[in-house]
Amino acid sequence: MSEFQGTGVALITPFLEDLSIDYNALEAIVNYNIDNGTDYLVISGTTGESATITSEEKRKIIQTIARVNQGRLPLVLGIGGNNTAQVIEEIQSSDLSQIDAILSVSPYYSKPTQEGVYQHFKAIANVSPRPIILYNVPGRTSSNMLPTTTLRLARDFENIIAVKEASNDINQYLQLLRNKPNEFLIISGDDDLALGVVLAGGSGVISVIGQALPSKFSQMIRLGLEGKAKDAYAIHFELMDMVNYIFEENNPAGIKAVFEALELSTSAVRLPLVKASNTLKAKIKKEVQQLS
Repeated sequence: MSEFQGTGVALITPFLEDLSIDYNALEAIVNYNIDNGTDYLVISGTTGESATITSEEKRKIIQTIARVNQGRLPLVLGIGGNNTAQVIEEIQSSDLSQIDAILSVSPYYSKPTQEGVYQHFKAIANVSPRPIILYNVPGRTSSNMLPTTTLRLARDFENIIAVKEASNDINQYLQLLRNKPNEFLIISGDDDLALGVVLAGGSGVISVIGQALPSKFSQMIRLGLEGKAKDAYAIHFELMDMVNYIFEENNPAGIKAVFEALELSTSAVRLPLVKASNTLKAKIKKEVQQLS
């Protein structure tokens, strides 16, 4: 699954100020990433504000990205939730003809046991026509998928090919890297830890900041995969402040403020999220100017 090595980006859903989807901006952002070194695109993840996107909007977002992409980069689609039957229904009813893999978040809110998490993904793996990337993000789900559960799924199901690990726990990453099956991919979901994970044997990252600074960020990850730690960390240090800024108040409000500074989209988000503060926007705009 070499197409999922390197830098994937969790695309935003750009809005106009009336909070309708700005499909022109979406097209521009897709081309911006393709032209500047991003390796694959992730649609309808957390950063895409999937919680407030309707089914019809999601369908149109997928169509727009696939049309603009024209097969140039692999596409990953977020389909997950805490209702297993509903996740299965969405997988079975969706047009996945242009989708290369599914990203499925560990069940949130319900706080299942580890056996419950395993059975949830077992049921999904048994019906999915596309490879599955697990997504562990306990800061949002209030439920940590432990390495033992992730690796059990990796060993039991050939179509579970990777995990996007966003525990922000370096020890958990290292447990996964030490014990994983040979072909199973450990993908960082934490921008601040991504380079260290890659240098320890990870396959890359699904990034937030990478979509706004694709050239620099993808170069950093590429150097990490080549084992060129010194050169990679030079870029990491350059990007540290911006990575901290975009998560200072809220994701995706922070990354949308970056796109506003880049003049690629507005900073609008849908409630219950709110825009980045003017103070944060000023810091982000200054950092964008320094990084340009």
